[in-house]
Amino acid sequence: MTDFKKMFPSGSWCVDESVGYLLKRSQIKLAKAVDVALAAHDITHAQGSIVLMLHSGHYSTAADLARELYIDSASITRMLDRLEKRGLIVRVPCSDDRRVINLKLSDEGNKLADQLPHLYGTVLSRNFVDFSAEEVALLKTLLRKFLATEAPAESGKQEAK
Repeated sequence: MTDFKKMFPSGSWCVDESVGYLLKRSQIKLAKAVDVALAAHDITHAQGSIVLMLHSGHYSTAADLARELYIDSASITRMLDRLEKRGLIVRVPCSDDRRVINLKLSDEGNKLADQLPHLYGTVLSRNFVDFSAEEVALLKTLLRKFLATEAPAESGKQEAK
């Protein structure tokens, strides 16, 4: 069994070596690079993520998107408003439940969504230029493992030193 106190010692913690910090910095680096690439399409990486998620067919409401992207409902609403104003999405009332508004890509949104995988692939290729295919595969495997791991619930109490 892994001794997590040895793996992540609290007494010698350094922000620059924190796994969480490194993951966040990596996410920010990629988001900035995608923002630059998407500037020609006049959308942000966050809006591009929404377009791709709607295109996948796995998400259809603002609540779905907010949960998956971990974004508050007000921010999702603002982003959806911008995408709707640009003509990339359409809000469609649900026929079964009038409280629910489904989101669909417009024809223009679908055209953009078809272009995004190539754009994202180009950004990833540039940012992983010094990695081998095996290293990228290992990174993806480790990230999937991390995402699949159920962390034990915190007790809310600080451990006594």
